[in-house]
Amino acid sequence: MNKIELAKDIYWVGKIDDREVPFHRLILAKGTTYNAYLLKTAKPTVIDTVDMEFGREFVEYLSEFIDPNDIQYIVINHTEPDHSGGLAALAGRAPHATIVCTELAVNELKEMYKLHSRNFLVVKDGDTLDIGGKTLKFKETPYLHTEETMITYCIEDKILFPCDIFSTHVAASKSLFADEAGFDVTEDFIGYYNAIIHPHRRYVRTLIQALQDLDVQMIAPSHGYILRADIQKYIDLYATLSANTVNNKRVTIVYTTIKNNTKRVAEQLQHFFEENQIQTTVFNADKADKAEIIASIQAADAVWIGSSTKYADMIGNLEDLLIDLKDLNLKGKIAAAFGSYGWSGEAIEVIQDYLLQTNMNVQSTSQVIKSTGMTHVEFPVRVRFAPKNEQSKKIEHAAAFITDLLQSAI
Repeated sequence: MNKIELAKDIYWVGKIDDREVPFHRLILAKGTTYNAYLLKTAKPTVIDTVDMEFGREFVEYLSEFIDPNDIQYIVINHTEPDHSGGLAALAGRAPHATIVCTELAVNELKEMYKLHSRNFLVVKDGDTLDIGGKTLKFKETPYLHTEETMITYCIEDKILFPCDIFSTHVAASKSLFADEAGFDVTEDFIGYYNAIIHPHRRYVRTLIQALQDLDVQMIAPSHGYILRADIQKYIDLYATLSANTVNNKRVTIVYTTIKNNTKRVAEQLQHFFEENQIQTTVFNADKADKAEIIASIQAADAVWIGSSTKYADMIGNLEDLLIDLKDLNLKGKIAAAFGSYGWSGEAIEVIQDYLLQTNMNVQSTSQVIKSTGMTHVEFPVRVRFAPKNEQSKKIEHAAAFITDLLQSAI
């Protein structure tokens, strides 16, 4: 295709894939577009690459614009191989290029593409980089949709390069610009959001905040159409689609505890839910009436069951309650197991086994990874000793995930 210039000295150097593309356990019937960009400045810079399948083709096309040996920087906004995959081929042809990314991305890129001897420039939120005639500004946007993700903004040209964010899965064969597509791309835009971004909708707030001090006149994502008209419409769509849409949800938390560490986990969960306007009821199963607990569970939208571990088992009256739950119709409710432990935490897994015998939607790490790709959310929630530091973050991540399940609907 003809060389496409987004602005002076900024070129599209990606790949249009018009096949039916298997992606995230979906089939992209309209294909997709892997967008990468060359900023041909005094310090030539590439922003993102393409899927690893097209790495050699990517470098060959890029070579029509510039000798790769002259490239000074390669910006990787997101390490997923459909965007960083071309780095393996490009790095070999651009030996002088420094790879620009967040701190969390460095080791991933080194391991994925055997780049242990390459120079990396770690950028943090708000950092800028002079590439010779243009200035890049970086904003960290973790969990959109993986932890190491950032966005890049060209200050002089007012162009945002947000990688997966604001993308569409369409093979943009007619034109790379949405306003020249010949149809309204909004449906594809929303479809991409629902499939890829919505599971991470909580973190869209970080994105919206990051954009507040940027004058964005063009959005050049890494999939699909480049947006240069009605920019605020698409930003507002993200804000609207990620907002809470469901209210009046209830959570019931039931626990038993030895040294109050599991109680502290329950209290942290309660605090998080109540901060998010979710009505929460907490029971110590050894002190509360079982009938009252069951009634609360039946009225709840999500149920958390937790115990400390003693001699590889649960403690107190919890097992009697779990036995009764198997015979109740609890369909549609979300369930999660948790607990504190000092040695191996078998009680937490025993609770998980009991929950799986109910007809509730029981959360598991496997389910989260397969449905969202998130690796920072773990179920059951296992806390060793007291819930603090990283252990406390683990509780918050899990509570946030359940909150989003309760308060959002596509």
